[in-house]
Amino acid sequence: MDVVTFQIEEEYDRERIDKVIAALNEEWSRSQVQHWLKDGLVTVNGKAVKANYKCSTGDEVTITLPEPEPLDVEPEEMNLDIYYEDADVLVVNKPRGMVVHPAPGHMRGTLVNGLLAHCKDLSGINGVLRPGIVHRIDKDTSGLLMVAKNDMAHESLVNQLVQKTVTRKYKAIVHGVIPHDYGTVDAPIGRDKHDRQSMAVVEDGKEAVTHFRVLERFSDYTFIECQLETGRTHQIRVHMKYIGYPLAGDPKYGPKKTLPIDGQALHAGVLGFVHPRTGEYLEFEAPLPSEFEQLLDSLRNNR
Repeated sequence: MDVVTFQIEEEYDRERIDKVIAALNEEWSRSQVQHWLKDGLVTVNGKAVKANYKCSTGDEVTITLPEPEPLDVEPEEMNLDIYYEDADVLVVNKPRGMVVHPAPGHMRGTLVNGLLAHCKDLSGINGVLRPGIVHRIDKDTSGLLMVAKNDMAHESLVNQLVQKTVTRKYKAIVHGVIPHDYGTVDAPIGRDKHDRQSMAVVEDGKEAVTHFRVLERFSDYTFIECQLETGRTHQIRVHMKYIGYPLAGDPKYGPKKTLPIDGQALHAGVLGFVHPRTGEYLEFEAPLPSEFEQLLDSLRNNR
């Protein structure tokens, strides 16, 4: 079994332990964390606690991650765009339209299917359907993902995400003209109470922080770069809608009349992290997809 250890920071003082742990990694659901607590896999200062335990600043939390179930996802040969690979980690540029990992009823054609055909050694920490997956991006978002090829690498990369030291920069086109050059959205994200299939800024949500800067302005749109401090589900999409500048093409959070693009205009262009074994900082950049560049060109021509 693999172990993740961290200390409670002041921002989580008096918060429930199950809520704190679920907030650390987007791949861990609160119900999953509650099962770990019930099974005694989580200790605080060396003692097992219940899900309603209220954290104190400085508490040392240890999570013993359960052994993964046997893998039953079929490998599929794909032409993956691999940016970096060694014995521990892999960085891949995911195309728009590809789902990251299988789910019931959608077991083929995902990035995981392709990864299993490309390399036989992926970490098993996230179980049957998500081998090697440390973080994910939405189906219609293109860009860079880091993949763990063993459990040591997985634990290291997860801890870097928890400590907010991973560099993640995205390019996006949003509706409206943002008047200021820089901004930060610090607003908690959780399930939309009126639509359980969507996320929203909610009072009892998980901490979420997005920094953005304007790259170019058009008559009705703005081209921006966003840098994630946290990694909540649909974070950029929800935050930009929240401040009144929803992503162009976003079928869930944006207006219906938008640019001719199939899905949100969002690209995970820069990814940086410390290599789990060597300690070297690695950073990668993937250029905008041609479809995204064409949108920008059309906006420039219509200015």
